[in-house]
Amino acid sequence: MNINDTIKLIAGSFVLISLTLGYFVNEYFYFFTAFVAVNLIQSSFTKWCLMEDILKKAGMKEGGNSCSV
Repeated sequence: MNINDTIKLIAGSFVLISLTLGYFVNEYFYFFTAFVAVNLIQSSFTKWCLMEDILKKAGMKEGGNSCSV
């Protein structure tokens, strides 16, 4: 699994988890869903993705297109 696949997996998981928590626990968890969306939009304009930097430092192999390319 490369960085691009991992970023998509993490973002999708965060959205599903925060939607579930927002429904069952507290509606303030929906703000986390909005935070993920804003970061995805930001990365499309700036071509910079914080999660990509974190995964590179963690030793994830690059291969394929990343979210900021």
